[in-house]
Order: sequence, then C-alpha cells, then structure tokens
Amino acid sequence: MFEEFKKFISRGNVVELAVGIIIGAAFTGIVNSLVKDILMPPIGWVMGGIDFSNYFFSLSGGRFDSLQAAEQAGAATVNYGRFINACINFLIVSGALFLIVRQVNRLHILHKETLKTPPRQEQLLEEIRDALRAQVNDRAGNQSNPRPATPPADRSP
Repeated sequence: MFEEFKKFISRGNVVELAVGIIIGAAFTGIVNSLVKDILMPPIGWVMGGIDFSNYFFSLSGGRFDSLQAAEQAGAATVNYGRFINACINFLIVSGALFLIVRQVNRLHILHKETLKTPPRQEQLLEEIRDALRAQVNDRAGNQSNPRPATPPADRSP
C-alpha cells in the first residue's frame, strides 16, 4: 500500500494540483485585500459612506448599531452585507481568472500558428517526392531519353 501511495504522490498531476492550491490560497488573500481595502471603500463612499460588511438584520428582535455589537451580544443575525462582499469578491476572482485563461489561450493559438510551417526535414522529403514524381512523369512522357533525372541537391543544415 505504501508503494502504491508513493507512486500516486509522485505523479506530476498531484504535484501540479498542490502547487495550484497553494497559489490559489495566496491569490485569495490578495483578492480579499483588494475587495476589502481598495474596492469597497470607494463603493461605500459613492453610496454615502455605507459599509456593506455592517448590513445585517437581527433575528433576535433587538436593535444593534453594528454587526460587531450584535455578535458581542450573541444575537442571531442574517449578515447579507458579508454576502454582498463575498459576491463582489467572486466577481473579481472570476474576472481575473477569465483574463488569465484568455491570455493563455491566445498564447496557445500563437504557438500553433508558428507550428504550421513544416519542419525542414519534411520540406526536404516533399522536395524529393516532387522530384521523383517529375522523374516518373518525364520517363512516361519521353521514352527516348532513358537517363535518370539528377537528384535534388543536399540542403541539410
């Protein structure tokens, strides 16, 4: 069983997945800071100084000035402001990932376009094929000249 686990863990996909998760966790911290510290203050300012994280309503029936005060009092609350922040966070993350995937796809397309030209060896083989076809056609059309055509010049790099 240990050997099977060792084989599983040493596969490339597992390592790549682990790296992706670690980078994703670091990226989450950056995006959370971007939303909380950079985007939400101007949005709140435009909306009259409103802080989304303090949007809530109490299920306990009491009146609280802030979400922190309601939490300290142990009141049951529905924190829809935090949900709004999470939705904005999701939109930013998905937008950033969309832009990254879009650029990666563009690079793949550019790479495929550069591979459209055949390698030098294939070009030489095509030239040999064409020369042989021409030789066969010459023999078929001109039986009086049995001399073989000269092979193409060596153009190896």
